[in-house]
Amino acid sequence: MKLEQKEILRKKRVLEYAEACGNVLKTCRHFGVSRSNFYIWRTAHRLQGDAGLVRKRPVAKSHPNRTPAEVVEKVLYLRQKYHLGPIRIVWVWYLRRYHDIRISDAGVYRVLRRNGLSRLPRKAGTRAVHTKRYEKQVPGHHIQIDV
Repeated sequence: MKLEQKEILRKKRVLEYAEACGNVLKTCRHFGVSRSNFYIWRTAHRLQGDAGLVRKRPVAKSHPNRTPAEVVEKVLYLRQKYHLGPIRIVWVWYLRRYHDIRISDAGVYRVLRRNGLSRLPRKAGTRAVHTKRYEKQVPGHHIQIDV
């Protein structure tokens, strides 16, 4: 007998005992079940029969704060193509600068971890900062840089 079927039989036994006894409080104390669970089981059994007593996963129907799909696609593309970390993806490099997308580096990390890309591949080395050297033909010339 499967565990699922044992659970259904147990719940049916509790419901049948309550019907025979006529007292929900005594039934719940006898079986060690909370009354709120008892009433949930009873309503589900009346509406759906034995199928209502099957244990269901407690998953929310919608997640209002979930990262939008187009942002997730861009984050995954940047990670796979350019091997960028969360901070570079967010601020320094792409999302905020070119697309004006506001997302935290922790949010990018969670997206990467959810999709199995939280670690860079071993062969991906550290990216060097590219510097451009300015050389003049005549020594002593000065360069003005706006900071």
